[in-house]
Amino acid sequence: MTFVDLRSDTITRPTAAMRAAATDVPVGDDVFGEDPSVNALQERLADELGFAAGLFVASGTQSNLLALMAHCERGDEYLVGSEAHTYKYEGGGAAVLGSIQPQPIPQAPDGTLPLDLVAKAVKPLGDPHFARSKLLALENTWGGRVLPQDYLAKARELAHRKGLAIHLDGARLFNAAVADGVPARAIAQHFDSVSVCFSKGLGAPIGSMLLGSEELIAKARRWRKVVGGGWRQAGSLAAMVNYALDHHVARLAEDHRRARELADALRALPGLSIDGPHTNMVFVTPAAERVPALDAHLAAQGIRVFPGGTSKRLVLHLDVDDAGVQRTIAAFRSFFV
Repeated sequence: MTFVDLRSDTITRPTAAMRAAATDVPVGDDVFGEDPSVNALQERLADELGFAAGLFVASGTQSNLLALMAHCERGDEYLVGSEAHTYKYEGGGAAVLGSIQPQPIPQAPDGTLPLDLVAKAVKPLGDPHFARSKLLALENTWGGRVLPQDYLAKARELAHRKGLAIHLDGARLFNAAVADGVPARAIAQHFDSVSVCFSKGLGAPIGSMLLGSEELIAKARRWRKVVGGGWRQAGSLAAMVNYALDHHVARLAEDHRRARELADALRALPGLSIDGPHTNMVFVTPAAERVPALDAHLAAQGIRVFPGGTSKRLVLHLDVDDAGVQRTIAAFRSFFV
């Protein structure tokens, strides 16, 4: 059986053309800064998003960790959403490896952090009772939701007024840009550093990039080596990312369209509560007592979702076409109708 896998946009596989792009490219030792393909990718994205420098790394978790460790010292804190990926889903790396205290702030339903709560959470400067507030971290998209541009401008102004740097977990930055109809640079301009993931909607097999000032990236490069993330001949991976940037950004609109079609069809079914679509994500909540039977039914129909839980996140991506959407609708319809 061919599966329609809606668990995440991380499960995408590189296309044949992407694999072909990775052949016969110049490579070198990136720990020594000598991989020309990696260097070109870092320079390209830094230039496109408006930063002085970039650092190609293995994952978004690593990119965010390096940003936190470059912005903050031992005993510092960062302010972050209580449901944010950097706080909740990255193994506590900032605290475990960086001795950086997270200050979680309850998020609004749209993913924003109420700025009055952010302001109140900043610790008094110089008071030894408190960790030193150094960084505000936001996430865009969050649960597929796009943070408003005017909110980002206000958050940056507040952060800098309070003496904080501001970092963006932009794992799905390009989804946000496509949904807003703006260049990714228009979102990135509000931040002192940005993490971008290539192995989600863009479909590359591996890799993220941290962008920031030359000083910040120099610190992050050292920490990358310390945590075991130094590449050697990574130029082939960089070539696949370049292909994704050239060919897979505009097509994110197709994922968003398919998410709308899926949400509209499922909303018509009895016994389901639908949240979304939010860019490439649809959240489906059935009655709790029906979840086990629904999980078994979807699996039998070749539709992959995470089992259990009260809400199902359905993620559209490069490997789900229109036929896959129709199969998913049919599978839900045959259960609920």
